[in-house]
Amino acid sequence: MILKIIGLIIGALISGAGIYYLIKEKNDSESKKIYGITTLVGIIIVIVMILLLIL
Repeated sequence: MILKIIGLIIGALISGAGIYYLIKEKNDSESKKIYGITTLVGIIIVIVMILLLIL
């Protein structure tokens, strides 16, 4: 259970950093693509960890 909570925190940090840099680099199209993928990966990690905690 501890590992799931740590995974949840890590996923939240990854998605938060992705959103931060996505807003910061909003004029560069290549950066938007990279940070958009980073945000998506972080959100997927958060969703998976939430599902594992519930089940």
